[in-house]
Amino acid sequence: MHLDPLDEQILAGEQGETRQKMLELLVALGKVFGAERLVPIKSAQVSGASYKTIGKYGLAWLVSLDAKAVVPAVLNPIGMPRGRWQEMGVDPGFAENQNAVVAAYEQLGIRLDCTCTPYYLYETRLGDHLAWSESSAVCYANSVIGARTNREGGPSALAAALIGKTPCYGFHLSKNRLPRIVIDVHADTKHWSIADYGALGYHAGKLVGNRIPYFRGISPAPDQLKAIGAAMAATGAVALYHVEDVTPEAKINHYDLAGLEIIPVESADIARLFTEIPVEAVAVGCPHCSPAELGEIARLLAGKTVTKPFYIFASQGVIDQNRQVVETIERTGARVYADTCMVVSPVMEKYSAIMVNSGKALAYVPDMCGALARIGTIEDCVNVATE
Repeated sequence: MHLDPLDEQILAGEQGETRQKMLELLVALGKVFGAERLVPIKSAQVSGASYKTIGKYGLAWLVSLDAKAVVPAVLNPIGMPRGRWQEMGVDPGFAENQNAVVAAYEQLGIRLDCTCTPYYLYETRLGDHLAWSESSAVCYANSVIGARTNREGGPSALAAALIGKTPCYGFHLSKNRLPRIVIDVHADTKHWSIADYGALGYHAGKLVGNRIPYFRGISPAPDQLKAIGAAMAATGAVALYHVEDVTPEAKINHYDLAGLEIIPVESADIARLFTEIPVEAVAVGCPHCSPAELGEIARLLAGKTVTKPFYIFASQGVIDQNRQVVETIERTGARVYADTCMVVSPVMEKYSAIMVNSGKALAYVPDMCGALARIGTIEDCVNVATE
């Protein structure tokens, strides 16, 4: 692998042991995947943020590091809302450990936005090289924006943040961004909701695995694109997809689809994922809600009062930019929490069945929360939370 003189200095330990170890990690990763060089990145997004997932050994490793991020770097959701953890019912012992994790990342120069939707807060452009780690964020960046990132592990994303570069392999290379399978959607999608597109992603991810799908027959809006990719990343290992005449690379490139396997998806394949099981709580915002989603929730909740726990998750930045909308939501008894989500917060483990509006949550809630999951539209979620 080609390294420039500054890289060689870092490897020699001239900028400290932590940066030396971080670059050693990136070089080793690059050699495994055949990278010829490192590529400078515009930003990093670092997972391994919830104490629920990294535990005491992960925390001990973070505390041992001594360096600062050299590019904008955002933290993934943590296990609780930092300013409202008591209200959410988080155990004080967990809160103490979670705050220690956050403090360790802050010491490393990582921005404490604690979100899986950094693209709502920081400008990311077509062709930008990134080192992002959260699966739905990676899929959105690659597919909807046309930026370039592999699905980094927490340590490699942190290493890239501290070095400012990542190995140039995988989705950083144009040759690896071509469609590998075609999905033809045979359904009337004109009135499909975010949940319908999330269900499509849930179904499609199981069909395609880690291949790059090319969708035909759909015209999703940005929040619906977010839902497709997040679900495919959860049920498969999809980090990039294309939608005919919608996503940027599908519009720029005239892909030759000849010879690719074609998988049909029918309305019935999606409809069967929508069930009527009783639930104890309702949770939306996986991935974190956009301003438009918060506005829709507020509109649907107008004049109503919640009768069961209703959790809404969004980044602190989006909450701050939409304070009136959030206040409207919370007057009904629903709660809008920053920093966390239903998947990484231990609070959600007390419920045996949870209603969600995303295919990603439908996939993750059973394993991460130990609960049954029911998917529905945002309108369905509001109706169930207020019935």
